[in-house]
Amino acid sequence: MTSNKQIIIACRARAAAVTAIFAVQTFIALQTLLALQTPARAQMAPPALFVAPDATPDLLPVAASAATPAATPAVAAPGTRPAPSDVMKAAVTPPAAPAAPAAAPQLACSAPAEFSHLDRPLLRTMQQLAGGEPLTIVAIGSSSTAGAGASSAAASYPNRLAVELRQRFPGHDITVLNRGTNGEETDQTMARFAADVMAAHPQLVLWQVGTNSVLRDRSLEDHAVQLQQGIEELKTAGADVVLIDPQFAPAVNVKAETPDMVEQIALAAKAENVDLFRRFAVMRNWYEVQHLAFADFISPDQLHMNDWSYACWAKLLGGAIAEAASRPVASAAVHAAHATNLP
Repeated sequence: MTSNKQIIIACRARAAAVTAIFAVQTFIALQTLLALQTPARAQMAPPALFVAPDATPDLLPVAASAATPAATPAVAAPGTRPAPSDVMKAAVTPPAAPAAPAAAPQLACSAPAEFSHLDRPLLRTMQQLAGGEPLTIVAIGSSSTAGAGASSAAASYPNRLAVELRQRFPGHDITVLNRGTNGEETDQTMARFAADVMAAHPQLVLWQVGTNSVLRDRSLEDHAVQLQQGIEELKTAGADVVLIDPQFAPAVNVKAETPDMVEQIALAAKAENVDLFRRFAVMRNWYEVQHLAFADFISPDQLHMNDWSYACWAKLLGGAIAEAASRPVASAAVHAAHATNLP
């Protein structure tokens, strides 16, 4: 063998040895890398977002057990990185919806019939509805007519009453005008009768009266005279009249004159042969018999009503008006004739 051939063979042998060593090192490196990646790969499952359309239910992800909190974020130990599967899950799993707040208990709107009933038929209102003519109602009074304490004008009792009556008399044209003014006393309200009541030519007038006179310690004797004069003025307009007495509220109840004012209004309604909606007795029943808290039906100022009580007042009054305007005509006529002959 020549020296050249010996050199070539030696070079080839050396190259083969180097190649073998490199292969072994590469194999070891690959094994190490695979060993490091296997846990992460084993955890990586296709997210539900990428399930094939024809996947059967058996192939869909299994829901977590009830003991597992929904959408729990992955927490990595210090110095480590979160596994790729945790990152993917955080990206495609929607956050858990917040729990819905517990619904507030619904208060039942009710009152004994003797407190929410109108004793006398509403003849003008009945006539207007029977003839299919538009019915105009004027609600006049102070702040609880205007809607103080309500969350919006729509929540005042006159507006809620309009909704109630339109539901009870579908197809009829019914308008309820809110003529309440905050802070007024009886004589101040009477001064507005010509412009705010008679000018509208109503068939029914709802006069809420007495609260501010009690709050300001006015003379009950003077108020009795004003009340009688006011009722007479409204009756000359040819409208049905319904009086509404004060609200049962802490700021009103502390006044010593309150029971006498409530009685005075009831006696005036009877003497003048007009109807009375006994708001004070209705609200007192809510508190003393139905055991509602004042916070359920009185605003934080301890005086005015709130959305619920305005709506309930309107519902009860609407039912009373509907009944009094729908009584048999013969019965209503007899009652009217009897009232005319009273001394």
